[in-house]
Amino acid sequence: MSLLIEIVQLLGGLLLLYFGGEWLVRGATLLATRFGVSPLAIGCTIVAAGTSAPELVVSLHAALVGQNDISLGNVVGSNICNIGLILGIAALLRPMGSSPPMTRVHTPLMIGVSLVLMAMIYDGELGTLDGVLLLVGLVGYTYYTFRESKQLGLEVGGTDLGIDVPPAKGIGYAVMLTVAGCLLLFLGAHLLVGAAVTIATSAGVSQAFIGLTIVAVGTSLPELTTSIVAALRNEGDLAIGNVVGSNIFNILGILGLTAVIEPLQQGGVTGFDFLSMLGMALLLLLLLVVMKKLGRTSGAIMLVMYVGYVSVLSGSA
Repeated sequence: MSLLIEIVQLLGGLLLLYFGGEWLVRGATLLATRFGVSPLAIGCTIVAAGTSAPELVVSLHAALVGQNDISLGNVVGSNICNIGLILGIAALLRPMGSSPPMTRVHTPLMIGVSLVLMAMIYDGELGTLDGVLLLVGLVGYTYYTFRESKQLGLEVGGTDLGIDVPPAKGIGYAVMLTVAGCLLLFLGAHLLVGAAVTIATSAGVSQAFIGLTIVAVGTSLPELTTSIVAALRNEGDLAIGNVVGSNIFNILGILGLTAVIEPLQQGGVTGFDFLSMLGMALLLLLLLVVMKKLGRTSGAIMLVMYVGYVSVLSGSA
């Protein structure tokens, strides 16, 4: 009965994270369009940050309550999941094209910040100074993306975002959605982390495994929803930009802020996990360069790689 309660709590936490992420993304997107921010900038920054909010809350909460492996594993696992599972599914549903800036700048930047993280954690700890440097990198990336958006002269429009935003709603409605989304995220994170730790202990598997798989997939639900909707609406650049931007934000923003507040130990998150995260990022760039788009073949390759990663992880759990 106790395990059943924990499973219900875990599912409840995932549900709250899903709706919290949805409301936060819609509120933030509505605010951004009201202030004249372009779709590309929104996709790579605001929507990416919004869909990464579950990872932020879960990782920060886990670090503060001493669940280091879930905190770090959640980010690394989410970055792997975002490319392998989410973009894999989206590409299978509908082939997606990508703009030159996504292939030449943003995806290589995702690879770069992955390498930076691996270098920082090489000594076994992500300390306060590391966190500050990551946050500085986030500020720089956000500034660059908005400047790039203005230079390219991209049009503003909520209909291009792959997200339904009521055009008649005002600033108050957007703020209400954003605040309500944040509240649901905090509550969902509390339920999810507590249940995940209990289930991991009961099942005899490591907290790192739970963080890299169940928690990672659960906190990536907003990215899944946003990317699939964007792909179906033929907004491939938003679908890919959401994932790439989220992965960059996960490392620079989430791990940066978490490390500043509570330094993280490498713990049970192994070199194999970090290399898998880097490998997925390199795979995405290779597919974009060689195939020029993410078609169904690319989607199948990414899904097979993700299933392979989880299978290896399961065997060593």
